Amino acid sequence: MTTRPIVNIADLELDSYDKGTLYAGSDRRIGPLIGLRDLGITYNEVPAGKSACPFHNHHVEDELFIVLEGEGTYRFGPNSYPIKAGDVLGAPAGGPETAHQIINTGPGPLRYYGISTMSLADVCEYPDSGKFGVFSRPTRNPYDKATVRHLDRLGSGLDYWDGEPGAESKDP
Repeated sequence: MTTRPIVNIADLELDSYDKGTLYAGSDRRIGPLIGLRDLGITYNEVPAGKSACPFHNHHVEDELFIVLEGEGTYRFGPNSYPIKAGDVLGAPAGGPETAHQIINTGPGPLRYYGISTMSLADVCEYPDSGKFGVFSRPTRNPYDKATVRHLDRLGSGLDYWDGEPGAESKDP
């Protein structure tokens, strides 16, 4: 449990990452720092020309983004929208029609909050790469590591009965 229900983004120690030519950023999950368990909130900073994550959709969790500074493009389903400071972006749970990605197209950093419902399990799809991911955690605590974290390609799955004792095929 937190001892103080307030944080200031200027005081956050951010975790930074850089992956390839499109993905980079710095962020910090702040929900746990202020005692939130069922509502996720992350502060994000994305450098010019980059995105924090791939184009994706959640089947269970809703997300909302509040742009604090900068400008960019919000890919949502088949459309793209210009975004700027003060914009609030919705990303409801659903299929590929709700896939979303924020790309910094401005000259400086893009800073925003990402807010989400916290589910014990979620399935994400990545339409650009044909992947999906299955994730679960033992509790709603965002610090808990996923007990199930599996990424695969769509269409490469197993038969429902594959490997189950007593379900062997009768065909030679």
